[in-house]
Amino acid sequence: MNRNPAPPQTPEARSAVMRAVKGRNTKPEMLVRRAAHALGYRFRLHRKDLPGSPDLVFPARRKVIFVHGCFWHGHDCARGSRMPKTNAEYWRAKIDRNRARDVRALDDLAAQGWGFLVLWECELRDAGAIDRALRDFLDQGAGCGSSTC
Repeated sequence: MNRNPAPPQTPEARSAVMRAVKGRNTKPEMLVRRAAHALGYRFRLHRKDLPGSPDLVFPARRKVIFVHGCFWHGHDCARGSRMPKTNAEYWRAKIDRNRARDVRALDDLAAQGWGFLVLWECELRDAGAIDRALRDFLDQGAGCGSSTC
């Protein structure tokens, strides 16, 4: 099958697309929230008083979950490693800043005694894997402190 590349966008059209990208209540985040709720876990959303404003917060367990988009947080998967060709230096610097901010937030959470789990957008295709990751992380006694619990 011959795939034709998408026609180039005008700067105004690209800007409109980027402005429409949400930071909260994204499809990947909603998948994780639905799975956690279906498994019987109760949580709070986007606590601004915690470093990084985690997507899901389990206060009684002192655990948090971040649901990261692969592109925006610079994951090493195919989608995350793909850089825009236009204004490449801007995007590289932006994603580098996002990654540095993520590391600082996780370090601060660990220093405050919170366990954390980072779920990547590309990992959320398998509902069974999401359930296992949530159970493994949330049913542990002590905080995890890493992205792979």
